[in-house]
Amino acid sequence: MTGYDALRNRAAWLDLSARGKIKLTGEDRARLLHAMTTNHIQQLTPGSGCYAFFLNDKGRVLADANVLCRPDYFLLDVEPETRDSLYQHLDRFIIADDVTLEDVTDATATIAVEGPEAASVLERVGAPVPEAEYSSVDWDNALVARVNSTGSAGFFIFAPASEKLALISRLEAAGAEFARAEAARVVRLEHGKPRYGEDISDRFLAQEANQPQALNFSKGCYLGQEIVERVRSRGQIHRVLMPLILDTKEPPVPGTKLQVDAAPAAEITSAAYSPAMDKVVALAYVRK
Repeated sequence: MTGYDALRNRAAWLDLSARGKIKLTGEDRARLLHAMTTNHIQQLTPGSGCYAFFLNDKGRVLADANVLCRPDYFLLDVEPETRDSLYQHLDRFIIADDVTLEDVTDATATIAVEGPEAASVLERVGAPVPEAEYSSVDWDNALVARVNSTGSAGFFIFAPASEKLALISRLEAAGAEFARAEAARVVRLEHGKPRYGEDISDRFLAQEANQPQALNFSKGCYLGQEIVERVRSRGQIHRVLMPLILDTKEPPVPGTKLQVDAAPAAEITSAAYSPAMDKVVALAYVRK
């Protein structure tokens, strides 16, 4: 798999330009996002960020996002599958708010640099290295954020689409190797990092997705909060997303049911063979 070894042991670049980029401007942008997400948006300061879920009124996950707070706007970095639906979801709730949405996906390239030596690659091209998770720093016409797609140390570079090829050339000259999507998927599963559209969907409640960094229990009201709080106070979930290692070389298909002593135990959401482990790595909703 092209780039697998680099992602695990050195540094590789990934073209993630298909990921959705939604820009929010206007005086009420923080208030709107705070009321629509599971994390504490109003405490973010320019340069900081967080990971958050967008829920429906049943507490089920409609989308996830890396939320980047900039001095005069918020940038939502989302999966390609939720780009349009999330834009429409947010737009429906803008009534008298001073908020403008702009889908900047097509105009903006997203190039990830991930792996143990990712920070060194950025330094060699003269890019700033954001220190805190989900933080972001301007770099000429680009924005560098400390987020990743595989669970490895990594960064996303958001740059004008017209500058993508030049950026890739600079990263390769600095030692980053090209990685294919299949290699990134295996590394992601080795790290137990879920992806919306495969492992998380609107079938599942926020707590079932098992991403505590997305939830804040001390913030004000938001869409779906009643269900989240009810689950927190009563502990009423019967399944939770967990990483698995399967003693086989044949990945089961999504939806495969696992049993223990003939009783239902888990449902596979994604799986892949790991060359490093010589076994299958997977994510599954495991019955509590």
